[in-house]
Amino acid sequence: AGDRLIFPWEGDGWLHLYSVPPSGGSATLMTPGKFEVENVSLSPDRREVVFNSNQNDTDRRHLWREAANATRPAPLTSGQGIEWAPAALNDGQHIALLRSDARRPARPAIVDPNGAMRDLAPESMPSGFPAPQLIVPQPVMISAADGLKLHGQLFLPVNAGAGKRLPAVVFFHGGSRRQMLLGWHYMQYYHNAYGLNQYLASRGYIVLSVNYRSGIGYGMEFREALKYGPTGASEYNDVKGAALYLRSRPDVDAARIGLWGGSYGGYLTALGLARASNLFACGVDFYGGHDWNLEVPYTLPAEDPQKLEDWARVAALSSPLADVKTWRSPVLLIQGDDDRNVAFANMVQLVVALRKQGVEFQQIVFPDEVHAFLTHEHWLEAYHAASDFLDSHLQRPQ
Repeated sequence: AGDRLIFPWEGDGWLHLYSVPPSGGSATLMTPGKFEVENVSLSPDRREVVFNSNQNDTDRRHLWREAANATRPAPLTSGQGIEWAPAALNDGQHIALLRSDARRPARPAIVDPNGAMRDLAPESMPSGFPAPQLIVPQPVMISAADGLKLHGQLFLPVNAGAGKRLPAVVFFHGGSRRQMLLGWHYMQYYHNAYGLNQYLASRGYIVLSVNYRSGIGYGMEFREALKYGPTGASEYNDVKGAALYLRSRPDVDAARIGLWGGSYGGYLTALGLARASNLFACGVDFYGGHDWNLEVPYTLPAEDPQKLEDWARVAALSSPLADVKTWRSPVLLIQGDDDRNVAFANMVQLVVALRKQGVEFQQIVFPDEVHAFLTHEHWLEAYHAASDFLDSHLQRPQ
């Protein structure tokens, strides 16, 4: 309505909404600021958009609404919750959405024009769900080894601050185009991962979830970090920085720091163990990449073999297998053998290399299973195994 076309653009380095007349002209920035817009929907009369973003709350998501020809969004929700996937209802007043918070997982809800929310099916939450016992993670800022500032979420168990030095675990998300939040995540995979972090905290671990470079939520420059992944593994600075941050805390036992992650997070877990077994006592690697040359197709011109060779050399040096000779810490490897995202050969090659090095490892292979496991049974088996493995190497005998 009002003859405006609305589209997303990173014109200023942040993913924003812009509008322009169909006849052409300069684009108008609708959502100015250092934040990013995600899910967007139109109102039934097409006069405004409703969307979620991390405006004013970097590590959460809230809902906003704005007229198609405006330049300042108005908040619909705020506070300690996380709201996403808005859909305007036909009455022009209410918005359907999904919501979560630190203690209660995702559920459908309705918000009215004043911001009041009510859950649509509160009875669907199991009566025994232990929401009161869950940890409310704290936002923290840490410094990478090269000085880059990183956002993270810190889970402190109930016995933290009692003069004890506790074991700690670092979590790295996958993607890497992801951002972990201060509550139950809006993606199923990270919804599960948040649950495991809560479980580890309940078992006495200090858990640090790191939003490392090349992730979303902090602008295009952060996401398109120089020399990330196969072009230089610059995220290793973030892995090392997380360990140094935990070692600096008086409530962490520096000799009992582990790490875990899946997919890209599994890659960073393996990279941390390969390059810094002196900092990490053990790790759990869910279907991580260990050799970039198995994963990334060559997109450089085929007629330039020198460029291909140079790219492959850097990719190899950016892989955990390049530093396996300094790998000393035990690791649990978990993967399905029908993984279509990360070649199963990654696990095979790493196991051969670790066996030659005499490094302790365990492995779980799910036959016919894919990248993000299809069955609840496999998730339970994998997460229980991960917890047991961390306990066996990081928890002192009682």
